[in-house]
Amino acid sequence: MMSVAIVGQGFMARTHADSWAKLGYADSIKYVCTPRPGEPLESAPVATFVTDFDLVLDNPEIDVISVCSPTDSHRNLAVRALRAGKNVLLEKPIALTIGDALEIRDAALDSGAILMIAQVIRFFKGYQLLRDDVRDGHLGTVRSVRGSRLSNRPDWAQWWHDEDRSGGVVVDFSIHDYDQLNLFLGEPVAVSAVSVSELGPIETTVEYRGGGVGQVLSFADTAKGVPFASSIGVLGTAGVADYDFSAATPTAEESGVNFYSRSGASGFHSVEIDNDDPYTAQVEYFLECVNNGSEPSLSTTESAIRALEVSLAARQSIATGKRVTVESCVADSDASGSVFAR
Repeated sequence: MMSVAIVGQGFMARTHADSWAKLGYADSIKYVCTPRPGEPLESAPVATFVTDFDLVLDNPEIDVISVCSPTDSHRNLAVRALRAGKNVLLEKPIALTIGDALEIRDAALDSGAILMIAQVIRFFKGYQLLRDDVRDGHLGTVRSVRGSRLSNRPDWAQWWHDEDRSGGVVVDFSIHDYDQLNLFLGEPVAVSAVSVSELGPIETTVEYRGGGVGQVLSFADTAKGVPFASSIGVLGTAGVADYDFSAATPTAEESGVNFYSRSGASGFHSVEIDNDDPYTAQVEYFLECVNNGSEPSLSTTESAIRALEVSLAARQSIATGKRVTVESCVADSDASGSVFAR
């Protein structure tokens, strides 16, 4: 059984540890690397807390590293890990700049190790159902995609509020939805974004080569008690589809919302989704890629770079009040991978 190290000890580090543990790897998590060791991770009971990343890299037993550190550290940590021959599951966003993202991509190509960017919504069952319906032609040609992502103020980490470290809402938060727009509409050519305040609401419009259009509503400061919620709606020439997710309210007995529906020429179809564990599904898929020595086509590095391109263009549009042209550095086929392959 392979050995694992986790970089970070915040919310995402604990989430990754939980997922590794659910797959039977709790005792295989050998290190938690963090500059300020804190409380042990319950899902990593035998892990040693270390502050020196070189101790992790120099241990030949470590096969996999989950990088769950602040985004401004991604390039340094991921490149070093890949050059040391470690397989890397890297939290999104891939980096804060396209240059850093390309350096990470090239380090993976040079090393032969497996790199996967943790764009976790690609592993939600509702998003998977939507991909399947588009792939199978139930919606025809996709013309428009609209997404939303609403959250309480992210005060779980102070670094998040420093845009020089996190990229802010459109880079750290909205990147999930930009990734979905790109997946269904192809190559982005221009972005316009307007923000009411630092945390939103932010309205982003993305224009695509071929005439498609995408829109995203982002807000990271909902009222106390409002649960996290996200949605996506797709309009095609043969039908429409919607997926709505909402976490449970802490004081409510209901389990929240996880519902997918599709209607059009092929009829009406709906699914109430249960037993959805996208974070564990993501780690399980990454593990399969590592074991098989195969590239993670369900979440490609190129798609992560393209999502970052849109995020950075949205940030620039907010700052300048202008429509920003996107010059993508990745090919259209590379950005989607084979997620629509039969």
